[in-house]
Formats: sequence, C-alpha cells, structure tokens
Amino acid sequence: MTEVADVVETIKDILEDPGLQKNIKQKLDNIMKELESADKNSIRLKVDKCVDELDEICNDSNIQPFVRTQVWSIVSMLESLE
Repeated sequence: MTEVADVVETIKDILEDPGLQKNIKQKLDNIMKELESADKNSIRLKVDKCVDELDEICNDSNIQPFVRTQVWSIVSMLESLE
C-alpha cells in the first residue's frame, strides 16, 4: 500500500498551504482519513469515492488554479492504484 501512502503525503502537503479554503481543507482531510482507513479489500471502493470527492473539489469555482492542479495530480495517482 505504498502508493496510498504517497497519495496521503501529497494531500498532507496541500493541507499545509495557509491560503487553502476551509471547506477544501475539510474535504481533503476527510479524503486522507478515508484512504488511511482502507484495507486491501476496501481500497477500490474507497478510491472511487475519493476520486468523486476530488472531482467535486475541482469543480469548485473558488478553488485556486494551482490547488486544482495539485488535486488533479492526486486523482491521477489514485486512478493508477486501480
């Protein structure tokens, strides 16, 4: 599950940004917790759920462009897990 750890680390890096909107921080934190609680049997379902939530974040009109790019990067990482 090293790949999941990489995704979690990337999310942690984004969460350290002091300019990140509170609602996006909360969603990313929830996604991170979801991935951390995944086991081999539930990883596929949790990845799908997280990708949907990340897609919702990307569609937020108030998100900063560089954060959107980072979120797309996370989506790519998650999709490569499947």
